[in-house]
Amino acid sequence: MLRRTFMIGAGALAMAPIEVEASVPPLDASIKPSNLPEQFQPSEVRIRNDVAPNEIHVDPVQFALYYTLGNRRAMRYAVGIGRVGLYESGEFFVGAKKAWPSWTPTPDMIERDPASYKKHEDGMPGGPTNPLGARALYLFQPGRGDTFLRIHGTHLPSTIGKRVSNGCARLVNDHIVEFYNRVPLKTRVVLHPATA
Repeated sequence: MLRRTFMIGAGALAMAPIEVEASVPPLDASIKPSNLPEQFQPSEVRIRNDVAPNEIHVDPVQFALYYTLGNRRAMRYAVGIGRVGLYESGEFFVGAKKAWPSWTPTPDMIERDPASYKKHEDGMPGGPTNPLGARALYLFQPGRGDTFLRIHGTHLPSTIGKRVSNGCARLVNDHIVEFYNRVPLKTRVVLHPATA
């Protein structure tokens, strides 16, 4: 049922899973498999025929990210999303992509939780324990530029399916690597409203 309830407007995007072969293994041997339960594994699903191909849709209610493939198909990935009050819905585009990105908390993050973030105000190099994980897609908006929202990896599988971040959507590292390789720059991204 989880895969059938993603909403765009008044109709469900995902309809039913399709049998597919196992996901592509990570290209980086330092990335360990996340061993998430089956319901959190990437899967190909059927979608409505009015959804354009090569777009990213994040459903915060179902903790799911869909990458549309065309021919009424999409890849579905389980995600963690922004905590209540920090998730920002809207339309964006992928303005940058980085492997093992460095990370610097925003001033708002430091203000909200100085005990956690002040020590990193000068930044943290990319690596296995970096909060952005193995890969990151940087979300931009026309006229605004970098929104500081990301779709990124995490080494913490326990955060998937939860509202845990400062606004970003996160996939486990082995899933973000596979997803990152699919997505070109300028891809349209829709972060749908959190209605539940």
